[in-house]
Amino acid sequence: MPLPSELASLPAPEIIESLSFEARRQAFLTRLQEEFAAVGIDFDVGSLEANPGAILMRVAAYQDTTLRARINDAFRGNLLPYAYGGDLDILAQFYDVTRLAGEGDDALRRRVVLAIRGRSTGGTEPRYQSVALGADPRVADAAVYTVGRDPIVHVAIFSTDNNGVADQALLDAVDAALQDPGVRMVNDTIVVAPAARFAVDVVADVWLLPQAGGSQITAMETALRSAWGEAIVLGRDVTRSWLTAKLMIEGVQKVELLAPATDITVPFYEAAALGTVTLANRGRAF
Repeated sequence: MPLPSELASLPAPEIIESLSFEARRQAFLTRLQEEFAAVGIDFDVGSLEANPGAILMRVAAYQDTTLRARINDAFRGNLLPYAYGGDLDILAQFYDVTRLAGEGDDALRRRVVLAIRGRSTGGTEPRYQSVALGADPRVADAAVYTVGRDPIVHVAIFSTDNNGVADQALLDAVDAALQDPGVRMVNDTIVVAPAARFAVDVVADVWLLPQAGGSQITAMETALRSAWGEAIVLGRDVTRSWLTAKLMIEGVQKVELLAPATDITVPFYEAAALGTVTLANRGRAF
């Protein structure tokens, strides 16, 4: 998962130093030569790798670079875009966000950003989105929206499993979190529903290369389903070119996509589920 836009657009912090072992080693050698020169000794400590002075400077440069790297890590641990693991947990706790069971750093970091954006008495889109994402580890994404001037607040849930389709247990967990009196604005009516509301069936004719194995067709479907699970999120259009590219794995000579017949445009609050995958082996070509 990429960094939230609020973090991805930030410049690299100047406080984090760019490190070079060779630069530190040279700096130590230069300083040692200056000390020799100060007492009238002209001694090139760096001319031989086995020179005791050169060895000591390599050791010193290693220790110095390691220490500076640790200082860099300490600074990163206090910065949301760079914190991970326990450091990120502590930063998140400051904003009353706790890591869910099995939740990765990227997902937790995103929820922290949403919690910061939505810190109000309630009712804002980021606030409701943050609560929905924190309701259950199986919530991959959530969209909060209204339709026209209708005051009903719709919350569309995209699941990490079940091909993105949120089951009733997941919807109930999100609904309970949003209906909490400490979360829901008194005059808000919130309706939670699955975001994946339609399935896309894929049909294609396939020609394999002469050396391709007999399990290639199965591998193509596996590759497509895996790519779908990683890439298809709320509002992501399903394009024929993307489908063809994911089916063109090693050993495939040509793919002619028959369905879907056109690109599918998906609203920001919906997601497409992958339905049946029918791949007809039309032989081998080169």
